[in-house]
Amino acid sequence: MPSGAAQVPPDTLGAPSGSSSSSSARTPGGDGPTPPRLVVVRHGATEWSRSGRHTGRTDLPLLDEGRRQAEELGRRLAGHDFALVLTSPLERARQTCEIAGFGARAQECDDLHEWDYGEYEGLTTDEIWERRPGWSLWEDGVPGGESAQDVAVRADRVIALARSRRGDVLVFAHAHVLRVVGVRWVGLDARAGALFTLAPATVSVLGWERDVAVVARWNDAAGAPLV
Repeated sequence: MPSGAAQVPPDTLGAPSGSSSSSSARTPGGDGPTPPRLVVVRHGATEWSRSGRHTGRTDLPLLDEGRRQAEELGRRLAGHDFALVLTSPLERARQTCEIAGFGARAQECDDLHEWDYGEYEGLTTDEIWERRPGWSLWEDGVPGGESAQDVAVRADRVIALARSRRGDVLVFAHAHVLRVVGVRWVGLDARAGALFTLAPATVSVLGWERDVAVVARWNDAAGAPLV
């Protein structure tokens, strides 16, 4: 992606709601006959994703493995016409986007930042449990960081933007924020993201069955091309 890539202005992303039901599961977007889908891609492997450390705002690059995964993602996504391509500003997402072949047209979107893990940044869940037994990111949030509902506000803005387009939208981002996007797409509370795992370098498709928002594909690392 060229330096100085365009930022998506906050006022184009829709008003934040914070409501657990604000993302309607029965409202197809766009004016055309086929409502837009939201295709979400988690970035490739990093040192911390491999070791299970919570990686929020720490700006890690891809491993060589992650770069190879991004190349494969490019093959899977090649030839599909997207109305809009968005990426998190963090390096691991931007690199994945660029290597996959979408860097030249991607716009950075601050709402696609990973969950802010606050004081738990860089720690594994086992390390956090030593300090706070029974802790759940989804139920408890993090001290000095975000709660699930905080992330939902950002996710709802991304969804509103995607649904306003006439054509599919592609985003490159991170595991936890994309899990929130996934459940908000179908109108579930953000905390339901705990039930949807998301591995590195996977493709997921949020779409429609008639007028009902559905998860059409999730956590797909099998290499199937996008159709």
